Amino acid sequence: MRLIVLLLLMGLAAALVWRFAPARSLGEAAFAARYANPPAPRRPAAVYHLGHSLVGRDMPAMLAQLMGNRFHSQLGWGASLRDHWRDEVPGFAEENRPPAFRPVREALASGAYDALILTEMVELKDAIRYHDSARSLALWADLARQGRPDIRVYLYETWHRLDDPAGWEARIAADLPALWEGAVLRPALARGDATIHVIPAGQVLAALVARIEAGAVPGLTRRAQLFGRDAEGLSDPIHLSDLGNYVVALTHFATLTGESPLGLPHRLRRADGSPADAPTPEAARIMQEVVWQVVTGYAPSGVRR
Repeated sequence: MRLIVLLLLMGLAAALVWRFAPARSLGEAAFAARYANPPAPRRPAAVYHLGHSLVGRDMPAMLAQLMGNRFHSQLGWGASLRDHWRDEVPGFAEENRPPAFRPVREALASGAYDALILTEMVELKDAIRYHDSARSLALWADLARQGRPDIRVYLYETWHRLDDPAGWEARIAADLPALWEGAVLRPALARGDATIHVIPAGQVLAALVARIEAGAVPGLTRRAQLFGRDAEGLSDPIHLSDLGNYVVALTHFATLTGESPLGLPHRLRRADGSPADAPTPEAARIMQEVVWQVVTGYAPSGVRR
């Protein structure tokens, strides 16, 4: 009995240390070392997505058409990783329906998934300040590896609103080193020896927008074409159109498989089976080129040419 009590007290102490100890973070050299020897490419057979509307329903469905994988997800309205951990997910009933939905803890315990893709809520600064992002990321990664030690864990880098006062491109450029890496990923990695790779979707969108607005993408002239429309038909400043979802699905494909997306199909279907708006073949080729250039140029993706 005393042994059981002692073990319980030790567990409580460990939890308190985890919660209240000053956050550690990997330095530049240690962070770079984590990605110096990327794993051999391996096309996942089954993928689990955890997040919110910037994951959505259509992008995972498009990825499955490109990669041939099975997938499940758990989503919410602007849900943080901590919201999912605490089972306090806003919009849970509305956003999670068969066949895509499977409860995340059940899914990870099954060991049935090769890859877990996690993303944090936006505004990212608020997630870091109020939702303990780094700890939440580490907890989910640890739980996934308990269910399957060889699972590959990915952090999906997203973006902010097109009308962000600091500037959309500026936020994407600054947030990657300062927030996604500096305040979320590095402290999470400092908790253990395993690696979490990054799907640099925000970087890809910014690079593609630069090409579009330079007049270098046939059929596309402005960034708003990568974004959708809200229920009133007005331009949506953060949620993607079919074209934007296609680009992000390509980015997931390249990062998860280590394979070039050049030559992949560009006519896909949405999650409901309806035909998605497709880029022209010429625009699709440029999208694929931009994705491959960005993914292979960013070491934490784990992909090399």
